[in-house]
Amino acid sequence: MHPLDNPIWQALSTSQAYLAKTGKMARRFPNEVTSLGGFPEPVQDAYDSLASILDDVNATGLFFDSPQQPPAGWTIIAGAPLLQMIHEDGKMTASSASQSIAGRIVELAAADVPEMLALAQLTKPGPFGLRTRELGIYLGIRNEGRLAAMAGERLRVPGFTEISAVCTHPEHLGRGYAAALMTTLLERIYGRGEAPFLHVRADNTRAIALYERLGFRERVLLHFAVVRKPTA
Repeated sequence: MHPLDNPIWQALSTSQAYLAKTGKMARRFPNEVTSLGGFPEPVQDAYDSLASILDDVNATGLFFDSPQQPPAGWTIIAGAPLLQMIHEDGKMTASSASQSIAGRIVELAAADVPEMLALAQLTKPGPFGLRTRELGIYLGIRNEGRLAAMAGERLRVPGFTEISAVCTHPEHLGRGYAAALMTTLLERIYGRGEAPFLHVRADNTRAIALYERLGFRERVLLHFAVVRKPTA
């Protein structure tokens, strides 16, 4: 099995195990970090284990390699096909516009969390919580003092780091901010000797086109599902 075939479970079992809330056959992140969880395979015992660690929440996001029908009592409340893309050749193809924007990129800190949350809520790049910034480096670009775009790191598996929360305020689209932020993240990830990867909704053609221009290629199609545990 490739380390990225079950990336949430792999992350929670290796590089990010220190964050894991752990059951016998399931693990999840603290909900304020991100509402993601995982298990080795989607069997009844794994779902039972997941239910046992959903004490402060009743739902979590899971990645599957095919569409799933959870056990009786569980409900899928949201989901979508998710394209996993990987960047492996170490070559960046930043445009001149991205290079000129690079000088405006800043590393986001705890004081920036309210603005980061607001931007994520507006643009909906995926699960984003009060402590998501703790998962890795988060970079931003400000325009007239306001956060206009951001991107950062989420899942970590030995040898790989996921780029996530790539989002731009609708008023600032088309200015090359996302490409500039991602190019900087690519450089930092490669600088640590790791390969970057990401996940994107399969129907998000605009984002996929950007990622392909930056050198990402499709690796596998996954299926994201937010599952809610049975009520008592």
